[in-house]
Amino acid sequence: MSDITIHSSVTYLKGVGEKKSEILREELNIATIEDLLNYFPYRYIDKSKYYKIKDLPYNINTYVQVKGRISEKSILGENRGKRLVAKFYDETGSIMLVWFNNIKYFSDMLKTNETYIIFGKPTQFNQTINITHPEISTEEKNTFNNVPFLPMYNSTDKCKKYGLDSRGIYKLCHTAIETYYKQIEETIPQYIREKLHLIDKQSAMRKIHLPQTASDIEQSIRRLKYEEVFLMQLLLLQSHQSVKVSHHGHILPKVGTLFNTFYKQYLPFPLTNAQKRVIKEIRADFLSGKQMNRLLQGDVGSGKTITALLLMLLVIDNGYQCCLMAPTEILAQQHYQNICKLLKNMPIEIGLLTGSTKQKERTALLKKAEEGSIKIFIGTHALYEDQVLFKNLAFVVIDEQHRFGVEQRAKLWRKNLTPPHVLVMTATPIPRTLAMTVYGDLDISVIDELPVGRKPIKTLHFYKQDSEKINHFLKQEIQQGRQVYVVFPLIQESETLTLSNLMDGYEMFKKYYPEPTYKVGCVHGKMSGEEKEAEMNKFKQGETHILLATTVIEVGIDVPNATVMVIENAERFGLSQLHQLRGRVGRGSDQSYCVLISDFSLSKEARIRIQAMLNTNDGFELANVDLKLRGPGDITGTRQSGMLNFKLLNIAEDELLISSARNMAQCIINDDPELQKEQNKELQTAIEKIKLTNKYYQIG
Repeated sequence: MSDITIHSSVTYLKGVGEKKSEILREELNIATIEDLLNYFPYRYIDKSKYYKIKDLPYNINTYVQVKGRISEKSILGENRGKRLVAKFYDETGSIMLVWFNNIKYFSDMLKTNETYIIFGKPTQFNQTINITHPEISTEEKNTFNNVPFLPMYNSTDKCKKYGLDSRGIYKLCHTAIETYYKQIEETIPQYIREKLHLIDKQSAMRKIHLPQTASDIEQSIRRLKYEEVFLMQLLLLQSHQSVKVSHHGHILPKVGTLFNTFYKQYLPFPLTNAQKRVIKEIRADFLSGKQMNRLLQGDVGSGKTITALLLMLLVIDNGYQCCLMAPTEILAQQHYQNICKLLKNMPIEIGLLTGSTKQKERTALLKKAEEGSIKIFIGTHALYEDQVLFKNLAFVVIDEQHRFGVEQRAKLWRKNLTPPHVLVMTATPIPRTLAMTVYGDLDISVIDELPVGRKPIKTLHFYKQDSEKINHFLKQEIQQGRQVYVVFPLIQESETLTLSNLMDGYEMFKKYYPEPTYKVGCVHGKMSGEEKEAEMNKFKQGETHILLATTVIEVGIDVPNATVMVIENAERFGLSQLHQLRGRVGRGSDQSYCVLISDFSLSKEARIRIQAMLNTNDGFELANVDLKLRGPGDITGTRQSGMLNFKLLNIAEDELLISSARNMAQCIINDDPELQKEQNKELQTAIEKIKLTNKYYQIG
């Protein structure tokens, strides 16, 4: 068919057909020939080099090619331990080849004293070098002899049944490149490529699938990585610029009586320089005449809430309303109680709206919000509801931004003809590269100091066998009038995970800490709002000495008298969660502790996480470790949906590339915001294509 193009269904590519096309679409999300070409290799086998057995590396993640013979083979073990073992040698030494699957096939196929070429990753076991499940072929049947670097593609079991294993996908990519190479569209203009020494798109696509040298691989990956992050930065900055141009914001010039009175008479502690810097940055936004959209990052306990409250007072001094939204009822209630306490001597009406607010009270609150008498409206997702109307809302604070989607934030914008200024706060420190990538459409402020007088939390690590020491330590703290959190990863017994669980733990703690000397409470996500609130209030008022909980207390719960956070099965928590939980203590002037309890047997990652917690209290340092361990998804939550589907870019490792792309994108948007200049026409086409295919960028 002469009218087949790179945008046509992959069905029409030679070697595919209807059934394989269906499998590619279902299993690998490859629908068109272009999709196939954008399905990149995950590694390459260097076919230009043969290793001698004596030179094999076995302690690094390296795949090798070796030519040799099999001297003997045998089937060992039974049931799940059954395996085929073959001794493979060349003139310099020998290694063992091992297969756990398709044992009969390989046993019948392999002949002793015949020359084979093997590919695989060497490891050392019992003083012997092994290669498990090597790819194996004879010289005559090695159809890839003329490929110096063989690309390896991810596949699935279902794909493999239809001949779409790594080599099958390679053959299709080879055909697609040779047939449709000239139809690959450029996305980065020549003047940018020349400035950054990037190869063109057609060459990059050819070299990533059909490399002839190691330099080909390096050049193609660098070009295509840059394209991924550069186009996304352009989109984010263009969106940011568009909001600034099209969304006029409330101008709030006045520093009035409310702000000054609170600052001079009721501020509970002196502001840090970081808090003062953030207030200054946001004041500049309030005076700009443009709508503010700003992310405020601050570690646990850094004083984000008091900073936000001071900014609310500035807004109210200028005659407008504010609202503060939290992700849970417990946190919304806590914000309400704390702000009411801080402003108890000031003439400001504060409202609280959550899912459990009674209808009569809700009706009265909504009326006051619409009339403008409520100046600070605090709530949960309930604030999004259409019936929640304001007289003159000028400032929205969203706590724990990663819990909310972009669409939800936009709903608050639409409650006013002039959209309110928006401050989104997070106590989850975000590494710089991730902040640039995920929150590139927001201005970013950082509170990177803790208030004066806060003692660093001491973090300790014990194994389960140390329960006597742990209980002695906890009883000492309680006898000094302190309180203790104990967090468990599960609520009920799991058949698949042998973890401590909350209900068993509750019974155990009641036994070790008997009444009436000790009071033990329990709170978890399956309790009703009223039950959780009752238990939390007992703990806040000091009636309960030990509060057992799931991660329902991870965010925002503030009890200054609680000085110990015990985390059971700490190896089962992510680093970000561990740090958030640790931040629930250390709220007062007394020395506080975080006690990590784990099994003795730990994975390598779990050991790194626990050691990182012992080494530092710096949330930003921990966030960088977490990013390298887990990648960006869990750190950013709902925000990254549809954004971070990078095929090649590694946010944890490509900081220089991301910074370079960000700077270049900023220069272009400053010069040509709508990408209307002739030199940027390729960028405009690429950007429009992404907007059409990526739902995230369709949100206004």
